[in-house]
Amino acid sequence: MPLMKSWVKTANSADCPFPLNNLPYGVFETADMDPRCGVAIGDMILDCQAAEEAGLLDLSGEPLFDVPFWNEVMEEGPELWAALRARLTEILAEGSADQAEAEAFLVPQADATMLMPFLVSEYTDFYAGRHHAYNVGCMFRDPENALPPNWLHIPIGYNGRASSVVVSGTDIRRPWGQLKSPDHALPAFLPCRRFDLELEMGAIVGTASDGPITLDEADKAIFGYVLLNDWSARDIQAWEYQPLGPFQAKATATSISPWIVTKPALEPFRCNTPAREFELLPHLRDTGPMLYDIDLSVSLAPAGKAATQIAQTNYKEMYYSSAQQLAHHTTSGCPMNVGDLLGSGTISGATKSERGSLLELSWGGKEPLTLDTGETRSFLEDGDTLTLSGAAHGDGYTIGFGTCTGTILPALDDPYKR
Repeated sequence: MPLMKSWVKTANSADCPFPLNNLPYGVFETADMDPRCGVAIGDMILDCQAAEEAGLLDLSGEPLFDVPFWNEVMEEGPELWAALRARLTEILAEGSADQAEAEAFLVPQADATMLMPFLVSEYTDFYAGRHHAYNVGCMFRDPENALPPNWLHIPIGYNGRASSVVVSGTDIRRPWGQLKSPDHALPAFLPCRRFDLELEMGAIVGTASDGPITLDEADKAIFGYVLLNDWSARDIQAWEYQPLGPFQAKATATSISPWIVTKPALEPFRCNTPAREFELLPHLRDTGPMLYDIDLSVSLAPAGKAATQIAQTNYKEMYYSSAQQLAHHTTSGCPMNVGDLLGSGTISGATKSERGSLLELSWGGKEPLTLDTGETRSFLEDGDTLTLSGAAHGDGYTIGFGTCTGTILPALDDPYKR
């Protein structure tokens, strides 16, 4: 599919992340506007609340945009999703009869502050990137036993905290936790010393379910995707994770990008999952291309200094797709809710420059990473700003997500001092 042209001229550049082909959904506010839903087009945002109040967007007979989150739209289901996208395309396309009216509802992105785009119902994080799982397994076990016995058969995951999910730009406070050093007999309560990022994609469930659903049903239930950074306290995790897995090590924060890129925008970029050693059981077996060709990168900027790109990889490196993760999630009868968020797991490629975490990039701290500033990093330091970026590249256009950023603040002096 080639570039679809808009009367918003900035949307027609090949490197603009928000062309008419994209139309991602977000929530924004300005100095003069309360939080509201909007759609990115070029360097502007179409104010959906104002457009609906003026009758330019009228899809259900009931207000959809009188609340500052996209859950109301998700709950209407796929038919309305398709109708909304079609109507937005009609309004914003070059030569649209609605241009004169719609121009009044455009807000410069430069004047807007982006907020959480949806209400997170539940949050599940997976461990479904093979290169990442293999690298971590090699560090803590050995290459022959790097992957757990179940890893090639099911997408492994854990239930996280929906309350920990924050929008890009939110500062991240270094956590305290119980740490156990091998050379000390007893653990101590200290600030995290091995704080890390995890480069992930997040899938948003748009259709509720109650009981097992098929892989195709799971694929249709996904509303859209965001970039996701699952901040990780590696030293807290090392002490606490046996036998039940991550707990406080993953509860500090999970950052997401502010724009929901919907599945229709990503359809031209579908690709197959990797070859498998074992055929998956029928409920997880691939029914077609379920991943997406999305370039991803991570940059790290020390406080007050220029950023260094420390990793570059692609979403197609995943071993399990979000649809497989969602289908597996329902096998026990677990109900899924509108607004559930599924983290893909860390996305790493086969080479060192493609590793999506500092744990891998520094090989557990044994091989510190040198930044363009000359500084080194094994794990994150206070003042560091992490930026995740992602884009799919089409025929003369780009489908972007916006960035997912967070700056590390120092740990509290004493979290229990009153």
